[in-house]
Amino acid sequence: MTIKIATAQLWVHDQEVALDFWTNKVGFEVRADVTLPELGNFRWLTVGPVGQDDISVCLMAVPGQPVMDDQTREQVLDVVGKGFANAVFLSTDDCDAAYAELSGRGVDFVDKPEDRPYGRDCGFRDPSGNQIRLTQLFELPNQ
Repeated sequence: MTIKIATAQLWVHDQEVALDFWTNKVGFEVRADVTLPELGNFRWLTVGPVGQDDISVCLMAVPGQPVMDDQTREQVLDVVGKGFANAVFLSTDDCDAAYAELSGRGVDFVDKPEDRPYGRDCGFRDPSGNQIRLTQLFELPNQ
């Protein structure tokens, strides 16, 4: 038996804004975009990296009633906006080139590429505030 990660979730403030960011700026592709009227027009929206078909990121709208009461929904939106609810870790074979390309597409980085003990790393946030790390891992000796 094998268990794999198929989908990870990010809370987003606005699915259309998130979709535009992840597809047009980061360069991911749409994996699923399904609206279910029988569930109050719930929208299952997923994106993923081109060429890595076995994993996707669900861009999940923060729900209201009956899933979350209004106060909880506002708290979740606030925590997401501050960058403390979620994080996505992306890898690349060339951090500096990826930084230059994504910056050219309008991604606003909070950290420029910098060497760290594990690799070359930089970070940005999506329009909802989620933290995204982009890392070129160094080959580390086996310990």
